[in-house]
Amino acid sequence: MQTDPPPSQSSGHGAGLNYTRLWQAMAWGMVLAVAWLSLIPHPPQPPALLGWDKAQHLLAYASLMFWFRQVFAGRGRWPVFLLVLGITLECLQGLGGFRTFDPADMVANTAGVGAGLWLAGTPLGKSLRGLDHILSKILPPRFRR
Repeated sequence: MQTDPPPSQSSGHGAGLNYTRLWQAMAWGMVLAVAWLSLIPHPPQPPALLGWDKAQHLLAYASLMFWFRQVFAGRGRWPVFLLVLGITLECLQGLGGFRTFDPADMVANTAGVGAGLWLAGTPLGKSLRGLDHILSKILPPRFRR
């Protein structure tokens, strides 16, 4: 019977995480939240600080990329996935009849993916590993992987 290598012997992003499935489930939850907020007729109003639509797009896609980069292996496919997601959601907004298609939103989404990639390459890109380590001292082992 073959077992997974210990976290220290794993490779790629997400390597060394004890709660990989939890972090990956949160990543997909973030994608669902962005899709839902992008497609509903009247999304909730953000705080005044993020009242500018383009800032919302940039922050959403930067957060997604930053998170995906920490929890999933396969470096090249996730930025492409998020770019396609942003383009697709924007096109669906234009087809829906109650939201509008705005190419500038696609630019903001793309800038967000770039910002998330950059941020994940800084020391902050190891922040999830630190949180994961703290949780491993609190939660029982049965919750791992």
